[in-house]
Amino acid sequence: MFGHTKKVRYAVVGGGQISQQAFMPGVAQTDNSEMTALVTGDPVKADKLAKLYGIKAWSYADYGALLESGEIDAVYVATPNFLHLHYAVPALEAGIHVLLEKPMASSVAEAEQILAAQQKSGAKLMIAYRLHHEPGTVDLITRARAGAFGELRSFSSVFAQNVAEANSRGHNGYWGGPVPDMGTYPLNAVRNLFGQEPIAVHAIGTKTAGRGFNFDDTVAVTLRFPDDRIAQFTVSYATASSEYFELVGTEASVHANPAFMFGPKVGISYVERTEEGSKCRSFDPVEQFGNETQYFSNCILNDLHPEADGEEGLFDMRVLAAIERSLESGETVALEPATRSRHVQPDQALKLKPAKQPSEDEMISIIPQSA
Repeated sequence: MFGHTKKVRYAVVGGGQISQQAFMPGVAQTDNSEMTALVTGDPVKADKLAKLYGIKAWSYADYGALLESGEIDAVYVATPNFLHLHYAVPALEAGIHVLLEKPMASSVAEAEQILAAQQKSGAKLMIAYRLHHEPGTVDLITRARAGAFGELRSFSSVFAQNVAEANSRGHNGYWGGPVPDMGTYPLNAVRNLFGQEPIAVHAIGTKTAGRGFNFDDTVAVTLRFPDDRIAQFTVSYATASSEYFELVGTEASVHANPAFMFGPKVGISYVERTEEGSKCRSFDPVEQFGNETQYFSNCILNDLHPEADGEEGLFDMRVLAAIERSLESGETVALEPATRSRHVQPDQALKLKPAKQPSEDEMISIIPQSA
């Protein structure tokens, strides 16, 4: 479509921690993507980040003008979740491709609107499931679905951290809290490992005394899948950091740790245990944000349909919404049976070298996530 020298030009929408720490440094590791714009409401960020990266800063008020400017091909949307709809839909309607941070939106109705806008315009939409391009994760998904661990029976996971109440994630209700923010990782992992969609959800939550969150800050979720498979995960904003998952089949169990995080020194690794003993498989750190950008740009340049599309995002959203209903009612919530149309493929794993990440002190005008 464009020949090999063409690079997809991205605008970064939202200059918060994830953009500054990970996405913006990661783009330089690709060979098919570049940043040409930043959209931010903070004049200090606008000035400093635009200078640092040699790009043009736009205010949110000028977003419509940016979409029409001819200066960008795609946007990376990393605003708080409740603003995703507001920036994804106009971009898609303008024919601009959208790489959208997960979770896709802050309600199923919003996610459906975003997907409808994509289907109408034909611009591409990818939800930023960076682990779909991480070699260890792709290896695990591929092997699990090929029967390497026998018949899969259960999955359990913990993903927890200590989040500052002052951060945007600390006071924006359920959809800004730990279930959509962190729970999306174990949820997406088990959906991909099982290759199935859950059929029932039950959740219980607690609020830690003395913490000022306006939602349950620690939540335990149980999912029932077809073929008598079950999954459980616990997420928290009010504890020490923890992340792992355990996948159990009839012939092997797998313990993955680290399982969900990113960074220049974070390589996903897992231990596989069978009757014969244990084997550790570890994978070198990769540039996870650069990987997903490289993959999405390749889809744009070669007119391919990205695997982690709006349907993938929506399938997580409907479970997140069911968890919210279960927390409110105390009941188990049934989900309509569903089948996905795409699966993670082995060739999605990419191995770009990690970019250097700025520390929290080096980032500009952020309220750090960590308490």
